[in-house]
Amino acid sequence: MDILVVESDGAEAESLISALTRHGYQVCGTDGGHQALTGHEQADIVLLALELPDVDGIQVCRGIRAASDVPIIALTAATNELDRVLSLQAGADDCLVKPFGFRELLARMESVMRRARPQLTPKLVEICHGPLHIDPYSRQVRVRDEAVEVTRKEFDLLHLLASQPGAVVSRKELMARVWQDDWAESDRTIDTHVSTLRNKLGDKTLIVTVRGVGYRLGYGRGHGGRHPRGRTR
Repeated sequence: MDILVVESDGAEAESLISALTRHGYQVCGTDGGHQALTGHEQADIVLLALELPDVDGIQVCRGIRAASDVPIIALTAATNELDRVLSLQAGADDCLVKPFGFRELLARMESVMRRARPQLTPKLVEICHGPLHIDPYSRQVRVRDEAVEVTRKEFDLLHLLASQPGAVVSRKELMARVWQDDWAESDRTIDTHVSTLRNKLGDKTLIVTVRGVGYRLGYGRGHGGRHPRGRTR
């Protein structure tokens, strides 16, 4: 697997590249955002530090995601929640706060790569749920006939909820089926993605929190509560 490491701190970059190389990965490093915007084309995964000298890391993340579906793990020295939220909104698949353990990084890389691989599905069903329309073939989401841009994980989360109408999907199931991860701190990852998705959908009642359990799909404002319709292709 080819890895692009984007890190402006020379010591951190050298340590990370060396450790990844010892584990058998092909690693290319750069300390600038401009190079990352072109160098990601040959990478299987990008480890992107958000603190860069030439271009804001969030902008780099957004630029890579606009051009490619390559998995991105954002790395940040900031401890505030805002940076993590912004990186996920910009298209990062995951975000790690420095300092982090190398084994945790490897586990998260493996998790991200599993999610990025195509999954074989016997049949896919278009879902119409109140104002919400989900097309799993094109991976498009529409609300009241307006297209909603969502990330890969946001789509998977929403589709999983919509595939089980009326059912409460537990946090454990979300982690297993969307993130394929069981790290305890990942609970916050779920909350962040749900919050971002609610804002994008423009209707917070479409995703209902069931405290202490997980989430279920709601019917949206002004909907009569009919069950969603599905059409198999």
